[in-house]
Amino acid sequence: MGDSHRESPNPPATGLRAFSGRATTVLERLPSVPGFWRSPVRGVRFTAVLGLVLLVGITLLFVTGLLSYAAYNPDLNPVNDKTPDKGLLGFYLFDWPTRPHWLYRLTQGLHVTVGIVLVPVLLAKLWSVVPGLFALPPARSVGHALERLSLLLLVGGALFQFVTGLLNIQLEYLFPGSFYPLHFYGAWVFFAAFLAHAVLRAPQAVRVLRSGGLSGAVQGDTLESPAPAAPTLSRRGALAMVGTGSLVLLITSAGRSFDGPLRRLAVLTPHGAAEPGSGPNGFQINKTAASVGVTAADTGEDWLLTVSGPAGDLRFTRVQLLAMEQHSAALPIACVEGWSTSDQWWRGVRLKDLAALAGYPDGAPGLLVESVQRRGSFRRAALRDNQVADPRSLLALGVNGEALSPDHGYPARIIVPAAPGVLNTKWVSRLTFGEL
Repeated sequence: MGDSHRESPNPPATGLRAFSGRATTVLERLPSVPGFWRSPVRGVRFTAVLGLVLLVGITLLFVTGLLSYAAYNPDLNPVNDKTPDKGLLGFYLFDWPTRPHWLYRLTQGLHVTVGIVLVPVLLAKLWSVVPGLFALPPARSVGHALERLSLLLLVGGALFQFVTGLLNIQLEYLFPGSFYPLHFYGAWVFFAAFLAHAVLRAPQAVRVLRSGGLSGAVQGDTLESPAPAAPTLSRRGALAMVGTGSLVLLITSAGRSFDGPLRRLAVLTPHGAAEPGSGPNGFQINKTAASVGVTAADTGEDWLLTVSGPAGDLRFTRVQLLAMEQHSAALPIACVEGWSTSDQWWRGVRLKDLAALAGYPDGAPGLLVESVQRRGSFRRAALRDNQVADPRSLLALGVNGEALSPDHGYPARIIVPAAPGVLNTKWVSRLTFGEL
């Protein structure tokens, strides 16, 4: 009786072919394979449009961001200087002007509003180039390796700057350390990578768009899918969708820089720690007295203002300050988060007059302002000599014909033209005139 022979259902060659087929299928599902990305919208033409928009917008963000840093008095060490010795990054610093009085309201309003509006453009741009981030090999040459490294810094820097900026606008400080130096140093790293990328890519983007707009193929287009799926949206439609998203963000955020109906439309940005209410003190409040630990005992009848300088320490009650010559100025409040008020009529004692009492009749070289607040940042703030000398710079005791409310800084606050809101210190307890 001989052995019966049964053929194997999976001969070795067939098994290898099946395994090879499965392996090929798996490989095709990897993001490093061009066929993985099938959107017909992707392509260098689509990316070029977004890139040129970001080139203009991010350049504006960088310039207005540096202006904001200069406005925070970085050369008055150590109160507001967040850059150790200022180093190479302090080359552009200058005395922030007090005219026009709406200058910071304009520059910071632009900075924050443009940053918010660019979010859909940035996300669309990152989506459009994501296949290139997974391309293999990671580096074909030294030059290609440097380009990929710059892309890493560019993408990482963009996400870091936009995320920290948006969190700051929402008054959410989830990141470690102070927002101010993190955002400042991050801006330099990001913009250096962005500038290098723009120098390399902007000429190509212009040539691509001149050669045929959004339609048509481009030879060597590494972003266009080799096997695109059926289109559900044209490139023009995709750009329209991005533009619509930016327009919606503009409408729902820009109003925080205005009073009236437009402010009520700013549903995506906080209006502050409290609703402003109505009446002479019915305008934007960022931090209430309760939120920073200021009580009625701190600002009651026992409150005294200490004015220090070469003449020694002088102390004044609110009644004594009201008995001095009073001056008025119409000035807004503009904060780093991008919100601002319209001009309010402030009334009080000029800082230059208090400097004269302190022993600086010809103007003080600087001023350190201290508050009674117990919590929060900027319990101290520094002002430059040109800010002290401006006749509109006041130790304000009232606003719009009425005494300051507790949340607006009663019994006395600083108001300076064109200065960031944090320098308009509330609940002032001490003024120290002199070199800081």
